Amino acid sequence: MTTPASDYHTAADTVNPGGLRLDDVTLTLGDGDAAVTALDHVVLSVAPGEFVAVVGPSGSGKSSLLAVAGGLQRPSSGTVHIAGTELTALPDKERTAARRRHIGFVFQQSNLLASLTVLEQLLLPLHIDGRLDAAARARAVELVEAVGLAHRAASRPHQLSGGERQRAGLARALMTSPAVLLVDEPTSALDRVRSAEAVRLIAEQTHERGTATVMVTHDTAIMDVADRVHEMVDGRLS
Repeated sequence: MTTPASDYHTAADTVNPGGLRLDDVTLTLGDGDAAVTALDHVVLSVAPGEFVAVVGPSGSGKSSLLAVAGGLQRPSSGTVHIAGTELTALPDKERTAARRRHIGFVFQQSNLLASLTVLEQLLLPLHIDGRLDAAARARAVELVEAVGLAHRAASRPHQLSGGERQRAGLARALMTSPAVLLVDEPTSALDRVRSAEAVRLIAEQTHERGTATVMVTHDTAIMDVADRVHEMVDGRLS
């Protein structure tokens, strides 16, 4: 299932060195008779500034798609390119560094650290990477404001609502100015109104910051803001 052709669709179907590209990606899990094809010759290209949604039932391969696209798992065959670099060709250490610097993850659960404030959550990735300076601090403040959490900058996760925690998670994912943003079921713990707000915010930040964004979800009611929608069934993307 794909939305009608558009300028975004055209851009995503061409070679795209600045965003995300999966070429003929297959992922097989297990061996012998127990082997399962989680991804079946998947082809996907996402341009900078494009928001692509992938819908499908549980077990369809959506999580495997994000794991391979984000360099968390090597495909059995095929290639993954991030910002012009072939992620699948990198040694483990270099792949980890590329993932940390070029890919942002927004998880189903926000995974915020209980002891840190919202602002500190954003600063932590750059602190770990040895890049925490005045510019990074200014960017963290800007991102907290951009996602509507300026009044919550000094709050800790237990003081936030579910929607606020998702906003904080999005801001943290954007902190490293990633080329690619991968979003996993961001609305599963939210009500209908908060779900729509969260997805609109992801779309807004994608277009404003030029990230190549892939969101996987089972919720087809929030797809109207995506630039393109694909369906995944039994590891195949259509």
